Amino acid sequence: QVQLQESGGGSVQAGGSLRLSCAASEITLRAYCMAWFRQISGKEREAIAGIWRNGDSEYYVDAVKGRFTISKEYAKNTVYLQMTSLKPKDTAIYYCAAGRCDTGWTAVRGYDYWGQGTQVTVSS
Repeated sequence: QVQLQESGGGSVQAGGSLRLSCAASEITLRAYCMAWFRQISGKEREAIAGIWRNGDSEYYVDAVKGRFTISKEYAKNTVYLQMTSLKPKDTAIYYCAAGRCDTGWTAVRGYDYWGQGTQVTVSS
């Protein structure tokens, strides 16, 4: 059974940093495009960062570009999201997802597997 297990969420003050991890089991990250989504209370889930299956292309939405970095560590079959200069509007539940790379990277429908989510809270 495929599992994506997120960790690393928590509470931090504005300007702080967090690193989210997503450990995958029963799939190899070399075969999947990976992405991080977030869902702010009352809003739809949105993609914020993506990485191609071989790791040589990264994608970010403007809201996080320059502050967040997505990466893969194949030896640990884990994808990370390094978040710096956090802002209160980054407060959300963060999800990692694995997909087939056959749709636009921001499309929820393009991802077959999802983690359970991890809460990130940024206070001012």
